[in-house]
Amino acid sequence: MTTTSTSGHFTRIAALLVASAAAVSLTACGSSSKSTSSNPLAPAATASAGSIVIGSNNFPESTLLADIYGVTLKAQGIKVSYKYNIGSREVTYGLLKNGDVQLMPEYNGALLAYLDKNATPTSVDETDSDLSAKLAPGLEILTPSAAQDKDSLTVNAQTVAKYHLTSSSTIADLVPYENDLTLGAAPEFQTREEGLIGLAAVYNLKFKAFKALDAGGPLTEGALKADNIQVGDVFSTDSTISADGWIALQDPKDLFGFQNVLPVGQKAALTPTVVSALNAVSAKLDTPTLLRLNTETGAQGADPLTVATTWLKSVGLPA
Repeated sequence: MTTTSTSGHFTRIAALLVASAAAVSLTACGSSSKSTSSNPLAPAATASAGSIVIGSNNFPESTLLADIYGVTLKAQGIKVSYKYNIGSREVTYGLLKNGDVQLMPEYNGALLAYLDKNATPTSVDETDSDLSAKLAPGLEILTPSAAQDKDSLTVNAQTVAKYHLTSSSTIADLVPYENDLTLGAAPEFQTREEGLIGLAAVYNLKFKAFKALDAGGPLTEGALKADNIQVGDVFSTDSTISADGWIALQDPKDLFGFQNVLPVGQKAALTPTVVSALNAVSAKLDTPTLLRLNTETGAQGADPLTVATTWLKSVGLPA
């Protein structure tokens, strides 16, 4: 299997980010306005000792992660500034390379696929090893978290209740009921390894019917809510999952690849203090936690900086 063909995560990145490259002066959400340049592409002054510039892509989860990194680094006495909502990976990676941004939250599989479209890692460790080999000189990845944001087979509340599914249920648990279930996803899901082909080959799972909708967007979510489909391709940290009582099924065979959240930064900025603080964050961050935090900032409208601070304190990290 290959991370490069994952329909959802990269489709969402493209949909949310490419359009923003021409509108890079977007203001940040929540509390970000106090500590970020009005133009995220404006050249940054060379970071002084004990300071770091953190960037984010222009979707809410990336902003939340940037705040988590920033809050814990500030608690270590490091001066932090932000460039929120920058744009596509083509833009953010360039800023990392030239040092205008010293740190970014990233996804190991997505960044590897951007740097090497032929990469086919079979584990998180292999993903990170391949990614390290492809990074530009002067850049480094830190320890990945357990948190992933990737495609998931998500079942709606009616299906959860009918078949007594739980948060520990796996994709394979649908096999006994496959003749009763309709799956909805983007059209390309029908012909991709990380789609119907892989589900049949890896999990021996087929469906009564398939409905061509969108990549984890409003069409798929609306069809799940209306029970027009019982299973949908939804991103694993979408706040709608918890808000509507849905369950993203576990993928123990890693059909959907590896999309672990991890920090990427300029080696010169990754001092022992920075590395220790960020690795401590990654050690505490898992997918259910990221889903919950996304729900607080998304569905519940909480300020990302407040959510970041509260979570860090709750898990005993400096904030």
